[in-house]
Amino acid sequence: MATNQQDPTKIRNIAIIAHVDHGKTTLVDGLLKQSQTFRDNQAEMSQTLIMDSGDQERERGITITAKVTAVQHGDYRINIIDTPGHADFSGEVERTLNMADGCLLIVDAQEGPMPQTKFVLEKALEANLQPIVIINKIDKPGSRIADVEDELADLFLELAVHEDQLHYSVYYAIGRDGKAWAEVPADPSEAGNLDVVFDAIIEKIPAPKIELDKPFQMLVTALSWDNFKGKYAVGRITRGAVKPGDQVVLCKKDGSQTRARVELVFMSHGVSKFEVPGGVAGDIVQLTGIGDAQIGETIADANEPEALPVIEVEAPTLRIYLGPNTSPFKGQEGEFSTSRQISDRLQKELEINVGLQVEDNGIGFTVAGRGELHLGVLIETMRREGFEFEVGRPQVVTHEEGGTTVEPVEEVIIEVPAEHVGTVQMELGQRRATLKEQFASPKGVTKLVYEMPTRALLGMRNILLTNTKGTIVMNSLVTGFQPLGAALQQLRNGVLVSFEQGVTTPYALQNAEARGTTFVGPAEKVYAGQIIGLNTRQEDMEINVCKAKHLTNMRSSSSDGVVQLTPPTTFSLEQCLDFIENDELLEVTPQNLRLRKRELDPTKRKRQK
Repeated sequence: MATNQQDPTKIRNIAIIAHVDHGKTTLVDGLLKQSQTFRDNQAEMSQTLIMDSGDQERERGITITAKVTAVQHGDYRINIIDTPGHADFSGEVERTLNMADGCLLIVDAQEGPMPQTKFVLEKALEANLQPIVIINKIDKPGSRIADVEDELADLFLELAVHEDQLHYSVYYAIGRDGKAWAEVPADPSEAGNLDVVFDAIIEKIPAPKIELDKPFQMLVTALSWDNFKGKYAVGRITRGAVKPGDQVVLCKKDGSQTRARVELVFMSHGVSKFEVPGGVAGDIVQLTGIGDAQIGETIADANEPEALPVIEVEAPTLRIYLGPNTSPFKGQEGEFSTSRQISDRLQKELEINVGLQVEDNGIGFTVAGRGELHLGVLIETMRREGFEFEVGRPQVVTHEEGGTTVEPVEEVIIEVPAEHVGTVQMELGQRRATLKEQFASPKGVTKLVYEMPTRALLGMRNILLTNTKGTIVMNSLVTGFQPLGAALQQLRNGVLVSFEQGVTTPYALQNAEARGTTFVGPAEKVYAGQIIGLNTRQEDMEINVCKAKHLTNMRSSSSDGVVQLTPPTTFSLEQCLDFIENDELLEVTPQNLRLRKRELDPTKRKRQK
């Protein structure tokens, strides 16, 4: 580990970008392990997805927050920025690319460039990063390397900002095995390593452009926190140098300036950080002592404080209502349930989640983000921290352009086996989607490209997964805005609503099953106004699921038989958000997710219709 001050010409800053699930984090694992970052007996040597440190990242198998790590390869220090591949977390990509000078674009040898590949590559080329392409997973049975190379060439032609970006190197890899080649290997199973990738980074990626003799300046692109040193401001030094004890000025977003003193300077090495005597221009460092620092603000020399341009992040596309729980069970299952506690937690989230916006909305809040997954991850995180609250149906964020209200439009790419194409086309036809392209691959899979408003996408993924028996692969990307269209019809049936508060009984649930699909099992606590099932008809129906069977003296095999119930349908958080309509809410507690009507009183509910 090099703790001495690094020669700026021996620093390489590289972002790793790719579509979700194309093997980005797995390749970073290989780079970390093969650069002798860990001792042979360290736990990380046998670990996978080392950089995905969050619980949800491991469970969902995706990267949610961008992370910075570094490896030493010979005399060279390579800073690696692992970015999310999902468009919902594009704010993470946008804020971290300015730390890099080049990018590794990883593409699946079977799937080829996908919507998010296009998105992240466009952002990288706009930031003037030098690209290196790695075609990964070349050992897949369906790999089509030559076709993928052609698709990549077309993508670069479409997105390149200047001609130099069309001259990119291509390497071939099996990231899971930690092997890469400069040419397509005759036998991918033979032994190999990632040396060609290390060499490509050192030779093809330029050293940082630096101004060592100018006053210190750094843009804060990430924040981390621990109980030991408090807040760390993470960023790349644009010019000058920094060392512990330096007097600096924090240039805030509103134009104000506050003075501070750098306490310690840290750098990354693998998954840990270590203290260094100082950092120079081109280095990615973590500074302590600047407690007020926010993402997008500049830390500069106290004598010549100049602010760098604030990072521009694309606007949110979806918003939801989030407020304190108002159900009869409020305060029973969560540790934090007041409006003030929720407000403090959302303010803390805004510090690190640049793609999020929060507005006060009386007792609750309007939270806007980049998609259902972006908002779903926040809700699940708060739930795990012990918060209890309620959320409304996701709504699309509209804005005015030249006196016209416009809404976001998305390009949706669907891959589905040929036998389910009719099902997909029927569902998207109801949602007023426009079919742009359709072509069949030799493997019996049809690829459909649609354009549709974001609001028409809400709730669609779960319906299609069910109707295609889980065989559909669907990706979407916001491509622009169009004038707000007509309202969509309700595509979901009515719901079964609990008539009273109490505990469900098998006898009463048997009656409910005859009316539709149930969401609750026997001996569960419910309250009046709670949604306990999906009706087979279009209208809502109130039903008593707490009714006990009256005892009589009559005894017969038919009247006293054991009740056979179908297991209740259980929804995930994302499925619940997709399910609810405008007059419904989702009650979120650490223990339960409950669907309910916004107005619990049946008489008032009828008057509102």
